[in-house]
Amino acid sequence: MGPAELVQAAAMARRFYLENKSKIQIAEEFGVSRFKVARVLETALERDLVRIEIRVPSELDAERSDALRARYGLRHAVVVESPADAPPAFGGQTPPDDAADPENLGEVAADLLGELVTEGDVLGLAWGRSTIHMAAALHHLPPCTVVQLTGVYDAGTADRGSVEAVRRAADVAGGEAHPIYAPMLLPDSATAEALRRQTGIARAFDYFDKVTVACVSIGSWEPGVSTVYDMLSEQEREHYASLGAAAEMSAHLFDTEGRRIGRDLGERCITVEADRLRRIPEVVAIAGGRRKADAIGAVLRSGLVTSLVTDTAAADHLLLETGPGPRPALDRADPDGA
Repeated sequence: MGPAELVQAAAMARRFYLENKSKIQIAEEFGVSRFKVARVLETALERDLVRIEIRVPSELDAERSDALRARYGLRHAVVVESPADAPPAFGGQTPPDDAADPENLGEVAADLLGELVTEGDVLGLAWGRSTIHMAAALHHLPPCTVVQLTGVYDAGTADRGSVEAVRRAADVAGGEAHPIYAPMLLPDSATAEALRRQTGIARAFDYFDKVTVACVSIGSWEPGVSTVYDMLSEQEREHYASLGAAAEMSAHLFDTEGRRIGRDLGERCITVEADRLRRIPEVVAIAGGRRKADAIGAVLRSGLVTSLVTDTAAADHLLLETGPGPRPALDRADPDGA
């Protein structure tokens, strides 16, 4: 391009990209056809006269997020930087490669819920360290009701766990809170059924069919990464492992293909039923770390989750998997009709 062409191309690009003029308006101003304007703008990009940058906050990975959303048919996927990718903390220490940063995941999930929840919604929160961190990071929610979807890991720590998370979210939203003051796992199904009939717990269960947005955590079937695993006896762990248990979400177990197993365990648990969970329009899972990647993949294949907040360590593994399985969000009704 000669100097006159360069000057003209720069002027057209300024009109189009900075002043929001249409190609027809630019064509009229310069006395050329709109097709000529289109060619000049295309050439300006090819010759690096115009540079287009897409910027998101440094902790978000837009490329991985979009790839993960497309691969698993999710409605939303947000991938944040893994602790191992972050600069060393003071003293030069970094977390292990398979560890997630629940606080970072929780903060991003809190921002996502601020986008997804609308006035009058019913927000359901299941037990999980990530959901607890998410609730602590909430700063804004439209007016909505908040209900607890599972019992607590330890009833003695309810004020520091999912009950407090429900209260915190309801305070931020200025809505009603419906907590569940009961353990997640009971000794037998009869005890669990008796607790479900108690007034406060029954009231929370009545809201399950009204939940429009749910937030859940995912655990892999190993100590310290699944609350249900940690609550069971060694004999019970071995039994469910023999059935192929690979992941746990809200006290529901899944094998590597996303099939539910060990349904008898659910009868002993205070938790939202899988069929009810499947009917919720938006189910956001929060989980990250390479250690949980296989479990995340299993739960995604179950079709119970529509959106995911994870990190680069888990995302890289999930994107390399050969068989992502079902595409749940595309089969579920979209509340916006998209």
